Amino acid sequence: MESLSLAYKLLIIGWLIVLLWVPYVIYTNKKIHPKALFVLFFAELWERFSYYGMRALLVLYMIDVGAELSYEKSQAYAIYGAYGAMVYATPLLGGLIAEKFFGYRNSIMWGGILMALGHFTMAFPLISELGIGSPESIHALAEPMFFIALGLLILGNGFFKPNISSFVGTFYKQNSELRDRGFNLFYMGINIGAFLAPITCGAIGQDPNLGVNAWHYGFGLAGIGMVLGLLVFMYGLRTGVFKNNGHSPNPKLLNAKIAALRNEKGEYVGGGMTLKTATYVGTFLLIPVIFFLLSFGSKPLLYPWGKELSFLDIILFSMVGYMIYYLSLYGKKITKAGYDKLKVIMLLFFYSALFWTFFELAGSAITVYTETNVNKTVPYLGELSSSQFMGVNPLYIILLVPVFNYIWKYLKRKKIEPSAPMKFAIGTILLGLGFFAFPIGGLFADAGMVPMVFLLIAYLLHTLGELCLSPVGLSLVTKLAPKQIVGFVMGFWFLSSSLAHLLGKFIAQETDAGDLSPVEALETFNGVFTNVGVMAVVAGILLVFASPKIKKWMHNVE
Repeated sequence: MESLSLAYKLLIIGWLIVLLWVPYVIYTNKKIHPKALFVLFFAELWERFSYYGMRALLVLYMIDVGAELSYEKSQAYAIYGAYGAMVYATPLLGGLIAEKFFGYRNSIMWGGILMALGHFTMAFPLISELGIGSPESIHALAEPMFFIALGLLILGNGFFKPNISSFVGTFYKQNSELRDRGFNLFYMGINIGAFLAPITCGAIGQDPNLGVNAWHYGFGLAGIGMVLGLLVFMYGLRTGVFKNNGHSPNPKLLNAKIAALRNEKGEYVGGGMTLKTATYVGTFLLIPVIFFLLSFGSKPLLYPWGKELSFLDIILFSMVGYMIYYLSLYGKKITKAGYDKLKVIMLLFFYSALFWTFFELAGSAITVYTETNVNKTVPYLGELSSSQFMGVNPLYIILLVPVFNYIWKYLKRKKIEPSAPMKFAIGTILLGLGFFAFPIGGLFADAGMVPMVFLLIAYLLHTLGELCLSPVGLSLVTKLAPKQIVGFVMGFWFLSSSLAHLLGKFIAQETDAGDLSPVEALETFNGVFTNVGVMAVVAGILLVFASPKIKKWMHNVE
C-alpha cells in the first residue's frame, strides 16, 4: 500500500470494515427477520451508493474549468438546487403511482433501470476512451447529455426511493417492535451505502492520474453500484423471498387498455396500450420537461430584492403557498383541536425547510469550501480528496444512532424525553453551532487553508442536529394530520425538502464572489456561514420558547 494515495487507502480500509461488519450484522439477525429484508437491505445499499457517489462529485464536476461544462459556481449551485428539489418532489408521484396500480415490484425495478441509465449517461464522455467520436462532438453533446442524465436520475429516484421503503413494511405487522428493528437495519444499509459512495467514487472521480475523464469514471462507478442493486433485487424476485408481496394492487387497471378503439357498447376493438406500457412511455416523455426545468427553468427569470428567481422557484413557491392556503381554509372548517394540530404541522414545516436548507449546503457550498479552503493533508499519510468528506455524515450516523436510541429510551423511561417541537429546536441549534466551526477554524488557517478537524467538528454537530430532528417529523405528521387529508399533508411535508434545496442555492450563491485567492474565498465563506449559524441558533431558541404553546396545540399527541 506504500504507492497508494491516502484517498485509496481510505477506500480500502472503509470497504474492509464494512465487509467484516455487515456479515456479522446479518448473521446475528437472520433468524429474527424475513429473508426479504436482507435482499432489500443490499438493494437499497447499492442504490444509495449510486446516488451519494454521484452527489459527491456533481458540483465539483460542474465547476471544474478543465471539464466539459465549466460552469460558474452560481450556475452550478442553481442546477444542484433544482436537481435536489426535483429528486425530493418526484417520490410523491412515484409513490402514488405504485400504490394505485403499478405496484412496488414494478416501481423499484423501473426506477433502478432509469437510475442506472442516468449514471452511465453521466459517464458519456468515456466513449472517447474507446475511440468513438471526436473531442469536439463529445464536448458539444456533453451538456445536453448531462441534463438527460439528471432527468433519468430524478425520474428513477421517484419510482425507486419511496417504494422500496414501503415494500419493506409489507413484510411486518403494523406497529410491531420487530418492524421497527427491521427498519433500523434497513436504514443502516442506507447509511453504509452513503458512507462507501463518497470514499469510493470520490477517490476515483478526483484521481489526478485519470485526467479530466476521472469524473466520468466516478459517475460510471456509481452506475455499476446501481446495476448491482438491480441484480440483488432480481435475485429476490427469482428466488421467491418476496413471497406474494409487492404486486400491483389493481392488476385489472394496470393491464387495462387506454386510448383504445371501442365499439358502441364500450367493448375493446383494437389499438391502444396498457396502463403499464403507458407508464413506461410517459416516463420518457417527462424527460424533455425535466430537461427544460433543469437547463432553462433553473436560470434567472426575475430579480426581486437583488435575488435571482427562476421559473422552477416560482412553481415550487406557488405550490407551497397554495398548500398553506388550502390547509388554513380546511383548518377553519374542522374542530379547534384539528386546526391546532394543522398549525403545528405548518409551523414545523418551516423549521424542517430551514434545517434542510442549511444542512444540504453540504452538497454545494460546503463541498466547494472543502475543495478550496480545507487542508486535506494528513501528516505522514497523504491527502484526501474533497468529495470523500461527504462520507463523514453517514459514518457519524452509523456510529451515533445506537447512542441516540439509548438516550431517548432512557429519557422516556424517566419521563423527561423532550417533546417533538423541542427536539426540532435542539436539532436546529446544534446545526447552527456546527456552522460556527467554520469561522473558528478560520482563526487557525494558514494561507487560507483551514485544518480539517474543524470541518469534522462541523459535520459532527450537523449530524447530531439531524439525529434530533429527522426521525421526528414524518412520524409526527402521520399522527397530527386529519385522516381525511393525510395524503395531502404528507405531500406538503415532503415538499419541505424540495423547498430546502431551492432555498439553499440562494445561500450557496452568496459564497460565490468570483475567482478569489484562498484567503479571500475563506473570508467570504466565513461571513456566509456565520450568518447561517446565527439564523439557525436564533430560530432554534425561538422554538424553545414557543415549544410549550406548540405542545398544547398537539393535544397530547406524543
